[in-house]
Amino acid sequence: MHCATTEEGRPATRSAGRVAGLGLWAALMLAFSLAGCSSSPQVQRALDYEDFSLEPGDLREHGVAFVTPSSITGHEQDRQTVAFVFARVLREERPEIPVVTLAETLSKINKADLEDEYRDMLDHMDATGALPAETLARVGEATGARYVVMLKLASFRSDSSRRFGLFSVRIITTKIATLRLFYQVWDTEKGAIAWEANQEMTLAYDTFRESVVTFESMVSAIARDLIGKMPYPCADDPSKECEAPGQFDSDDAGTGDDKAG
Repeated sequence: MHCATTEEGRPATRSAGRVAGLGLWAALMLAFSLAGCSSSPQVQRALDYEDFSLEPGDLREHGVAFVTPSSITGHEQDRQTVAFVFARVLREERPEIPVVTLAETLSKINKADLEDEYRDMLDHMDATGALPAETLARVGEATGARYVVMLKLASFRSDSSRRFGLFSVRIITTKIATLRLFYQVWDTEKGAIAWEANQEMTLAYDTFRESVVTFESMVSAIARDLIGKMPYPCADDPSKECEAPGQFDSDDAGTGDDKAG
C-alpha cells in the first residue's frame, strides 16, 4: 500500500492535520485574547416629564424629603435601594438642595408619632395614585421639607443570550437590562404634584466576561437623567431657569465592572 506525499516527501494527511491544528490554535488564541473585552454599552431612553408649578429656586429654598417608594410585585425589597440611590445622586448633582433621605424621613415620622398616618398615606397612594393632603402636610412639617419625592419602580428586566460559542464554551454573551421608573415631586403645602417624570432605559452590550448589568447602576443612570431635567436656577439670577451643567453621558450607564471596554 502506497501513501500520497507532499513535494517535501511528508505524508499529506500529517500536513493537513498540522494545518487544522494551527487553525484551532489560532481560534483559541483569538478567543482568549478577546476574553477580557466588552463592547461599549448601547443605551436607549424614553423620557417624559412635566413641570406643573416647580420654580427653579424652590427646592433650594424649601428642601426635599424622600418617602418610601412603591414597587411592582416581586421588587419590594428594592424600594429602599431606589430611594437611597436617588438621594445620593440628587446630593451629587444639586448640592445646593437640602435633602432628607428616606432613612431620615422614617426616623422623623416615628419621632412625630405619624407611623399609622404614614402607612395609610402610602396605601392610599398605591390604591389611588394620590397622596392625602392632610397627611402630606404633616410629613412636610415633620421632615422640615416643603417638597417630597415619590418614586415608583414600574419594571425591571435583566436577560442574557449566547451569540457565539466554541466547542461548548461560551464566547460572546449579549447582556440586556430594561428599567422603568416614575418620579414625582409633591408640594406638601398645596397637596399637589409640582413636577413629575417617567423614564424607561434599555442597556445592551456584548461581553466575553461574566459581568452583569446591576440594578443600582441602572437606577443611578435614570436618576441622573431625571434630576438633570428638573428646573435649575441661573447663577446670576436664581429666579430664572438655566440648563443644568454636566448632563448625563450615556456611556456612564455601566455594568458590574463599572466600565465596558
